[in-house]
Amino acid sequence: MAHRLNALVGNAACGGRSLPLVRGLLLLVLLTVSATVCHARGRHPQNDGSRPAAFQWADTQWGRVLLMKDYNTRIVIFGVAVLGGASGLVGSFTLLRKRALMGDALSHASLPGIAIAFIAANWFGGNEKSLLWLLVGATASGLLGVAVILVIRNQTRLKEDAALGIVLSVFFGAGVALLGVIQQMDTGHAAGLEGFVYGKTASMRAADAKLIAVTSLIVIAGCLILFKELKLLCFDEGFAGAQGFPVVALDVGLMSMVVLVTIVGLQAVGLVLMIALLVIPAAAARFWTETMWRMMLWAALLGTCGSIVGGLVSALFPGLPSGAMIVLVCSIFFFISMMLGTRRGVLIRFLRRLRLNRRIDRQHLLRAMYEQIEKHSGGQAGRDLALRTNRRTPVTIDQLLSMRSWSRRRLCRAIDQADEDELLRMHEGTCKLTQAGFTEAARLTRQHRLWEMYLIAYADVATANVDRDADKIEHVLAPEVIDQLEDLLDEQGMMIPVPISPHGIVNDDPTAVAGNPPDRSPEAST
Repeated sequence: MAHRLNALVGNAACGGRSLPLVRGLLLLVLLTVSATVCHARGRHPQNDGSRPAAFQWADTQWGRVLLMKDYNTRIVIFGVAVLGGASGLVGSFTLLRKRALMGDALSHASLPGIAIAFIAANWFGGNEKSLLWLLVGATASGLLGVAVILVIRNQTRLKEDAALGIVLSVFFGAGVALLGVIQQMDTGHAAGLEGFVYGKTASMRAADAKLIAVTSLIVIAGCLILFKELKLLCFDEGFAGAQGFPVVALDVGLMSMVVLVTIVGLQAVGLVLMIALLVIPAAAARFWTETMWRMMLWAALLGTCGSIVGGLVSALFPGLPSGAMIVLVCSIFFFISMMLGTRRGVLIRFLRRLRLNRRIDRQHLLRAMYEQIEKHSGGQAGRDLALRTNRRTPVTIDQLLSMRSWSRRRLCRAIDQADEDELLRMHEGTCKLTQAGFTEAARLTRQHRLWEMYLIAYADVATANVDRDADKIEHVLAPEVIDQLEDLLDEQGMMIPVPISPHGIVNDDPTAVAGNPPDRSPEAST
C-alpha cells in the first residue's frame, strides 16, 4: 500500500503544479476513511479542543435534530410537512363549506375498514399488517361513510350535523367492536392497529413518507386546479348550480380529497387527531386574511410549520408522542393567530372598537356644539347666516355635559382628541369650533336629522323616540344612503341643506353664551 502511494505521489510530482492538489485530495480521502472506520467501531475521534464550537454543538442531540442529521428524522419531518400543507389547503374549503367535522367523521369511519381488511387478510392467508391493504380498507370505509352522510342529508329531513354525528358514532363503535374480535384471534392481535388510532409518526418509513407525499401532491394539485369552482361552491352553492357548474360532482371531489388526506394522515397522527390538521390551520388562517387564496396560503404555511415544529419537539424529547405534539404546536399557532391576527384577531378587533367608540364620541361632541350654537342663532329664519356668524361662540363643558349622558372624563377625552385634529380650540374651560370643525359639525347634524326625518315620514316613529334610533345608525351611513335619503325627502318638499330639528329649537337661555347676545342682524330677522 505504501509502495503504491509513493508511486502515485511520484507520478503526480511529474505534473509540477498539480502536486499540492493531489496531496490535498489524498489527505481528504484519508480523513474520510479514518472517520468512517471510527464510526463503524463505535468510536469517535477525540476532540482536543481545537474544533470550533459550532461543530461541537452539531454533535449534540439538539444539533443533530435541528440539523436533521439522522435519516429517520428527515423521513418523519418530510412526511408530516407535506401532510400538514395538504391538510391546510383542503381544510380551508371544508371550513368555508361549514363541514369542519367532516374529517373527524371520516377518520372515525375508517376504523371498521382497517379492522375488516386485517380480518380478510388473515382469512385468506395474507399479511394482516400490510399497510397497502389496511389503507385500502380504510379508504373504502371512509367513502362509505361519505355516501351515508350524503344520503342522510339529501333523503331525510335531518341536518348535516346530525348525519355527521350518526356516522361518526356508529362507524367508530363498529370499529371498536371489530378490534375486540381481532384481539380474540389466534393468529393476530390488535396491537399493530393501535397506531392508526393514536398515530405512529416516529416509526414512519421511507415508503410511508413517499405514499404521504404522492397523495398530498395529488390533493394539492386538485385544490389548485379546481380553485375557482370550489371557491364558488363554498360561498354560493345555489349560484354555482344556476351557472351550470356540476355542484354534486364538485362536492364529491372535495370529499374525496378529504378522504385521501384523512387516510394517509392516519399513519402520522392517527384518526383521533387527524381532525386537528384539517381544522386548526384553516381556522388560524382565517384571522389573518379575508381573501380566499391568501387564506389557503396561510393555512398551508401554518400546517407545514406546525407539523415540522411538532415533529422536531417530539424528536428532542422522545417521551412525547409526535402526533400529540403536532396538534399542540398547531394549537399554539391558532392561539397566536386568534390574539394577533391582522383581520379578525381579538386585539385588532378591540382596537377597532376602541377607535370606533372614540370617533362616535367626537361626532357626538361636534353635533352637541352645533346644537348649542344653533340655540343662539336668532330663530329658524335666516339661521344659516347666523350660524356661520356665531360659529366661534364658546360652549362650556357644563353645557355639553347636560346634553348627553357621558362622564366628564369621557367628554374631556373627546375634546382633547378633537383639539388634536384641529376641529375645535379649548380656552379657559370653553370650546370654540374651527372652520373645519364647524363644517364637520354641520355635516354630522345634517346626517342625523335626515335620518330622523326619514324615520318620522316613512317609519312612523314618534318624534320623542326618533333621536335614539337615529343615534344608532347615523355613524355608519354611507354616501349613497345619504343621497337616497335626500331624494326621498326632496319628494316631500323638506329642507335638504341642514334640516331643522324635528324636536324644535328651544332657546332656554335668552342671553348668549359667555355674555354674547344672539345675532339680531337684519338678515337673521327676515
